Amino acid sequence: MPTNTQMTDAGRNQDARPSSVPRLDRARHATRQGDAITAILREIDEFRSAQQIHEELKRKGHRIGLTTVYRHLGSLAERGQVDALRTQSGETIYRQCVAEDHHHHLICRFCGKTVEFEGPEIERWAEAVARRARFQDVSHTVEIFGTCQDCASSRSARRRQGRPS
Repeated sequence: MPTNTQMTDAGRNQDARPSSVPRLDRARHATRQGDAITAILREIDEFRSAQQIHEELKRKGHRIGLTTVYRHLGSLAERGQVDALRTQSGETIYRQCVAEDHHHHLICRFCGKTVEFEGPEIERWAEAVARRARFQDVSHTVEIFGTCQDCASSRSARRRQGRPS
């Protein structure tokens, strides 16, 4: 029995029926959506989830599906155009970084404030660990989560006032 679904190279199902939107219009539509997502990423300084980015797009009047946002963010991360990291709760968050060279992040677990830093000590440590384990061609990422000064101050003030932090 024939189906209207075929497999793509990535192994995902793709609708094989012809679209009612001509190919060039679909490409322009996809570019417009990608441009909107990229513009949002340029406006924010902290890491955000795909859902948060999608909400911001909707707030600005863009009609882009959440699946499209996920797909575009994944593509940007794969190409190294945004940093993606997994939070302690397992959620992936994204940010367009300022630094183009290898760097690390210090991230506030309350507000998402992010500080990029280079860590020559970390680089030396990673190389030494790899050498001792006889690994070659290694890479690494370091994400440090904590509480920024602003959040620590406001949480402390709320505790002094008897409110939960």
